[in-house]
Parts: sequence; C-alpha cells; structure tokens
Amino acid sequence: MRLLVIGSGAREHALVARLSADPSVTSILCAPGNPGISALCEVVQIDPANPDAILSLAERERIDLTVIGPELPLSVGVADRFAAAGRRLLGPHAAAARLESSKAFAKAFMARHGVPTAPFTTCEDPGEALACVRAGTFGLPVVIKADGLAAGKGVVIASDLAEAEAAIDDALTNRRFGSAGARIVIEKCLIGPEVSFFVLSDGTRAIPLGTAQDHKRIFDDDRGPNTGGMGAFAPSPLVDAAMSERIMSDIVDTVIGGMAAEGYPFRGFLYVGLMLTPSGPQVIEFNVRLGDPEAQVILPLVDEPLAPLLAAAAAGDLRQSTCALSHDRLVGVVLASRGYPESSESGQPIAGIADAERAGVVVYHAATATENGRLVTAGGRVLTVVARAPSYAEAIGRAYAGVSLVSFDGAHYRTDIGRKAMSES
Repeated sequence: MRLLVIGSGAREHALVARLSADPSVTSILCAPGNPGISALCEVVQIDPANPDAILSLAERERIDLTVIGPELPLSVGVADRFAAAGRRLLGPHAAAARLESSKAFAKAFMARHGVPTAPFTTCEDPGEALACVRAGTFGLPVVIKADGLAAGKGVVIASDLAEAEAAIDDALTNRRFGSAGARIVIEKCLIGPEVSFFVLSDGTRAIPLGTAQDHKRIFDDDRGPNTGGMGAFAPSPLVDAAMSERIMSDIVDTVIGGMAAEGYPFRGFLYVGLMLTPSGPQVIEFNVRLGDPEAQVILPLVDEPLAPLLAAAAAGDLRQSTCALSHDRLVGVVLASRGYPESSESGQPIAGIADAERAGVVVYHAATATENGRLVTAGGRVLTVVARAPSYAEAIGRAYAGVSLVSFDGAHYRTDIGRKAMSES
C-alpha cells in the first residue's frame, strides 16, 4: 500500500512513524513534512490548503490512500475533490468537517440530536454578545469561542465580566481571528476533568481508538492562556470500559448517525473533547482529525496494523467494532519557543535530540527547519518528547529525562505533564 500523509507537524510525524511499522505499507510520502519526517520517508513541498495540488500529487505518485493530518485541507474540501476524482482519502467532506470548522454548526447539530453539551448562544453583533454576558445568561466563568478555525487559540474561559467583554471585543470588534471570529459562541462553562476520546468512522459506524488528556494552558497547574496543547498522556484513567461504552452510545453513535441522516456521512478520525461533569460526559468540542499533541501518545498504543483500518474506513467498510490497544502508558511533553502562544521565535539551533532518543524517548518534530545544515526552531510548538512505560510514573520520569537532554534558546515546557494521571489513578 502506497500512502500519502498530508501535514507538517508532530501529529503527522507520529502518523508516519506508526504507519511505517505496518507490514502492508510499501511506501509513504508526506507533504509538506518536516525535518523529522524526512528521516522516515520522502517529503514533497506542496500547499496543504490546495486540494488540486494534493490530488495531483496522489495521482502522479499512484497513491492508494491519502491520510489528512490537519483540519485546514478538510475544511476547504480536499475530500470532496478526491471523491469527485474517484481516489481514496481518509477524512470527512467539507460539509461534515463543519463539526470542527464551525463551532456554531457543531452546537446547533448537537442541539438537534440531543447530544449532551453546554447551553449556548451564537452572536455576530458585539452589542448583543455584550448584553448576553452582562445579563449573566450563562454565569461566570463563561466560555467565549470564535466560530471558525483559529489554530487552537480562539477559546477564552473568562473568569470575570471584564475578561468576557475583552474576549468579545477581540473577536467581533477588533477581528483578532479574522473571518473565523466574525461569529462567536457564548456558552456555560462546564465543570469537571477534560478527556479526549478518539474514534475512527467509516460513515455509518465507529470504533474507539483510545483516550488521552491534554494540557492546554501554557503554565503549570493549568495557569495562563490557552495554547494548542503543551502535552498529553494516554490513556485517561478516568475512562473505564463502562464509561467508554456510555460515550460511544450516548455521543459517538448519535453523532455518526445524525451526520449520516443529515446527508453528511462522516469518514475519518473524530476527536470528541469531553468534560466529565457530575451529570455525565458532555461535549466541549469536536475535531475532525487526530489531536496534537494527543496523536503522539494515542497512535503508538494501537496494537494492530493501522493502515488496513484506515483503508477500510475510507472505503466505508469497517467490519470490526474494536481495535487492539496496548496497556502501556504514554506521556508527551511539548517544548515551545519563547513567547508562545502570543508570539514565537524561529531560527534557534536545536541540540540533543539524538541523545534523548538514545535515552529511550521518541522526539516528534512540529515546528522545525534546517538552515545551513543545522536543525532550528520554526514556530511556536517545536517538539514533542514522548516516553512509553508500564506505569504513568515511569513514563513521566522517562519523558522528563528526555526533555532535559534537548535544548534551544528560549525553550519553554510545563513540568507537570502527567501529574493528573497519578492523582486520577
């Protein structure tokens, strides 16, 4: 099987690494890739937001299956373009991708189908939005979300009225997120631990791929602004077999069935961001692809060939209800550049990756580049250092031992990734 993986981050690095281990995979291309991925397979420089360029590459290279990593190609219709050309791709059509590309669509969809989620309203007018929060419609803290794709930075959990007003002004008046923030969702803040639940769907059925817990805030103890994710561990000790069955029946099966009934059959990875509230699991958000950094700790736990599962889902022919998952524990720590998430430095030389990997961790590249033969930083979240062990404690220790061997000027990371797993266990 010849595969094409689209994307350039640590998620795609993890996908390529996992798929490379499958006996049915004869070759992998990645576009546009990164320096870490280029050590595993050929990389090709294309624009991942250009469906025609992706299709042309797949046709030219006689690709059997194209796997989309990030959300942007899906939101602009790459799956639609491939379907029209009769080529196989794993990922939802643009209409189904609205579960992620439009939070307003996702919330309205959940309301129509009785999927448990927080009470909400949508606003395009700043005055209407300000009146909503000033009236205390959803209390405090209150959640303000940009409707569209904002690279993981369009959500504010406002602890007081001033913060809520500033978030509304940022999105609707100052247009900080451009067209993605031209409409916002205001919703009640759910209370409880957060869990990421992953499934693979063929349009009519879905199989669980595991659970993880992300760490969104930039600083230890969940302080500071939200980021795209500063680390994760898997699996979540909060989701036992009974909870998994409840999430599948009450949420996942309802979503997959509802999408098909509305004419948008969902094929691909579905990430369900959940809050485990006292009344049960409720949906915070959907992603229509694997999360990052969750993919880096989820994919290594799939304990059977992955490529045949992806091909079956893309063909609408998943014939199994489960997949084998390892009982190991994984912890991934993100190393970010100075200034992230508000800004980032590039061009800082990176050292120690080989030393860390010799010490037993895996280092996935996210924002890296090569300049004059040296590996350098090229964005906000630079690397994810992942360790695997029989216990959370051992995985945490190995991960941070690996982190200590990697360095670049301005490197920032949280020191408490995985601590929740210890207390929750």
